[in-house]
Amino acid sequence: MKYERIRKIVLDAILDAVGQGLIKGTSGNIALRDDEDDVVAITPSGIAYSTMTAEDIAIVDMNGKWLDGPYKPSSEVPMHTAVMRARPDVKATVHTHAMFATIMAMGDGEIKATTPPQCEFVPVRVVPFTMPGSDDVADKVVEALGEEGRACLIKNHGMFCCGKDMKAAMSATVYTEEMAVTEYHARLLGTYEPMPQEAVDAMQALIKADQAV
Repeated sequence: MKYERIRKIVLDAILDAVGQGLIKGTSGNIALRDDEDDVVAITPSGIAYSTMTAEDIAIVDMNGKWLDGPYKPSSEVPMHTAVMRARPDVKATVHTHAMFATIMAMGDGEIKATTPPQCEFVPVRVVPFTMPGSDDVADKVVEALGEEGRACLIKNHGMFCCGKDMKAAMSATVYTEEMAVTEYHARLLGTYEPMPQEAVDAMQALIKADQAV
């Protein structure tokens, strides 16, 4: 099997996301760039994740052309590959329709960090709604992430996260949903109070220096 390593990593990640309730049914998609070749392993379109095998994971080039795999790649290939082309530091990308991220994406403002671990993943901007699978949404996600962003919300759609490897991209996904859950419930209780920006800046400095607790 070609690109067995990255296919297995993508399969393990999608099953982990399903297990954590971040992905349901056949919605959501995950991709990983190969360390040596300019190819990307990505979940296929419309295939149940519970029965998926590593061989089922599709392989595309950096422009989204389908190269290998028995099933058509996810329709969101343009979004994943656009981010990877724009950000050489990004090797892994995760798109989910997690419930609370999707709810918070209906607003217009950024979701903010409320705990120190969440600081690594802000700002989390909201991308205006455009048709899924389009070059338009791909371009808007690239713009929202900028040069260093790890996560953004897509209005009426879900979230998109990225990282230097699959562990980093999955961490961004988990903490972005946690931010959304925390803000949603805190607003209902009337207790919502995000961390001060100076505290966020200080935490991000510690994270970049690899000194975060």
